[in-house]
Amino acid sequence: MKIFVLGSGGWGSALAILLHNNGHAVTMWTYLREECERLQRTRTNEKLLPGVTIPETIAITNSLDGLAQAELAVMAVPSFAVASTAGSLAGVLPAGVPVVNVAKGLDSKNGYCRFSETIAKALGGRNPVVALTGPTHAEEVSRGWPTAILAASASRQAAELTQDVFMSPVFRVYTSPDIIGAELGGAFKNIIALGAGISDGLGLGDNAKAAFMTRGLTEIARLGVKLGARQDTFAGLSGVGDLIVTCCSMHSRNRRAGIRIGQGLSPQQAMDEVGAVVEGYYATEAGFMLAQQLQVDMPIVQAMYHVLYQGGDARKAIGLLMCRAKTHESEEVWLS
Repeated sequence: MKIFVLGSGGWGSALAILLHNNGHAVTMWTYLREECERLQRTRTNEKLLPGVTIPETIAITNSLDGLAQAELAVMAVPSFAVASTAGSLAGVLPAGVPVVNVAKGLDSKNGYCRFSETIAKALGGRNPVVALTGPTHAEEVSRGWPTAILAASASRQAAELTQDVFMSPVFRVYTSPDIIGAELGGAFKNIIALGAGISDGLGLGDNAKAAFMTRGLTEIARLGVKLGARQDTFAGLSGVGDLIVTCCSMHSRNRRAGIRIGQGLSPQQAMDEVGAVVEGYYATEAGFMLAQQLQVDMPIVQAMYHVLYQGGDARKAIGLLMCRAKTHESEEVWLS
């Protein structure tokens, strides 16, 4: 199959290598001409994937012309570039060709809509969209380490095609019709990962971090269900699975930034030090605003917004969360 991968960062490169190893004809696109020339020359993405070689048979380009022959398009661009890149596909990508999006976040410039909605709108609804999301680090996928992921779409045919194309002995793909839950889980777990990093930076220990992760997931699911997602999706790969890997690994930019905030840096200083997009910062604003609009109780997200956007003290915010009024763990009440 002819596959066009948009994005030459760590995730784009890792997926291009995976698809190449699965026997597909892969073209990888990068926005910058200089980056294209560097990758063609070195065949490495040393800063993001040290020690990993991009096979010579993967074509690298900064032209979108190849999209006209693509049988599958994979969008692996940063979240801030999803809308503009989707717009560039219109008129080039043939109708009916599925678009697989791997960026995690929400479109803040368009009412915090999900990326699948942004992509579908840009393409006039002519192409099915799949969210490929779950507990994955590009560093491990590029090296062929065992990974499981979710392909979610309103189109069963597109989800199962994605499963067939990406599936390998080291990359197991499950399918789901709940693209709403899959995308929201992938976006909002970054809030909790950033907060878990702050907890680590404050030196609060494993108990606090586990509580933060668990109650944070409860809040994500509460908002997700309000937005039309299925509750059980948040117990799967795109929910708790992605939460675990992002909160517990030093591969996670969100966790690393959170640690430095907990150690005293401002949010901007921490993000500058990480040197790449920290999605949890932007997801916190989206989660806070949506919770306000929909009147969903999200005390952890509210505390994160206070720390990140209002200059709040992280240790005091933890204290306020611990001293909230008593409540039940689940929504049900005692029957007697």
